[in-house]
This record gives sequence, C-alpha cells and structure tokens, in this order.
Amino acid sequence: AARRPRTGGGVSPLLELDELHVWFDLGEGRELHAVQGVSLQLEPGQRLGLVGESGCGKTTTVLASLGLLPQTASVAGRVLLNGEDILAGGEDSIRPHRWTDLAIVFQGAMNALNPVQTVESQIVEALELHGRASGRMARLRVGELLEAVGIPRDRGTRFPHEFSGGMRQRAAIAMALSCDPSVLVADEPTTALDVMVQAQILELLDTLCREFGLALLLVT
Repeated sequence: AARRPRTGGGVSPLLELDELHVWFDLGEGRELHAVQGVSLQLEPGQRLGLVGESGCGKTTTVLASLGLLPQTASVAGRVLLNGEDILAGGEDSIRPHRWTDLAIVFQGAMNALNPVQTVESQIVEALELHGRASGRMARLRVGELLEAVGIPRDRGTRFPHEFSGGMRQRAAIAMALSCDPSVLVADEPTTALDVMVQAQILELLDTLCREFGLALLLVT
C-alpha cells in the first residue's frame, strides 16, 4: 500500500485515493486481493511517482481510479476528484470526468492507438466525442497538440505504424491532453523505448506539466 503524502500549505488535493481495494474473481469461489488499501493525494500541479515491482498492482490501481477495470473486478474505497467521489455512481458518475478531467497515457502506445485510423482522426474523434471541437477547428487543435509534444502537425495524417516508438508515445500523450485534463496518469510511458527516447519522453512530461499546469501521476 502507498503511504498517503501530506498536503502542504492548506491546498486541497485535486485527486485523492482513499483506502482503495481491488479484488479479481478467479472463478470456483476464488478471488485475488490485488490492491490492498492504497491511499494517496495529488495536489494541483504536483508530480507523484507510484513505484513498485512488476505485478504489485500499480496499473490496477490507476485503472481502478479511472473505472477501467474488467467486470471480473470488484472495487472498494473512494476516488475523490475535487472532493467528489467519482466511483460512487459507477460508470455514470465517472464517465463525465474520464478524459476531460482525468486522462491516461497507457503502457505501449502501439496498443493504445487504433492501427487502421490516422493519428489525426483518432484525436479528432476524442475532441468531437467530448464536445471540445469539431470539423476544421478540431483538426487545427490536433495540429497544436502534435506540435506541443514535438511532432510536426503535417504528420497527423500518418498511421501509427508509420511512427517510431517515441513518436507513437508522443501522439498518445497528445491524445491524452486533447480535452484539457487537470490530472494526467502516465502508466509506465517509457516501456519498450530505448534509453535516449525514455529520457526525451520524461523530459516532455515534465515540460507539459509546467506549461499546462498538469498534476502528474507517474507509474513506474
């Protein structure tokens, strides 16, 4: 279980996990208690690392906080966003916040991106789905997002397999930023990248946090 850091200066936490538990139904009356009482607080603009060995439940913790676990999972505890328990009403209560307030960069961008859609069309879809922009304005916004993460805007018409591993991860970050979230969860964003590209991605996340005022939960 993660220790709960103290908030300083009277600042209310932006995101708080309060005694979060996750169980998986293994069938035949068996279950796995995968996450056991994790509590943490993330203040506006703060960067927090969630660190642990492989298989200890880090990814399960962040997926639970976004309501993205499979139906075989049961969750207890609270996930508070600006003081509101976004898990209290199930999918109906968390859907309005997912991607718009709380966004995630998944492990392995090749798996997170649709291989048969251009990068631009995938980000446009996110913008249109959440009512942030449509048509020409959405495409202009995609160009801005791509340039913000270090990709020339004209590369948006390419497919994910035409990008290098580092560029795919940058595109996944651009997609996560598309609806102006206040919290960005990065789930091992440098997995399978070489050391030089890992450093570039981490530096990019640091820069984006400062420029956009993001709170970052980095899983590693």
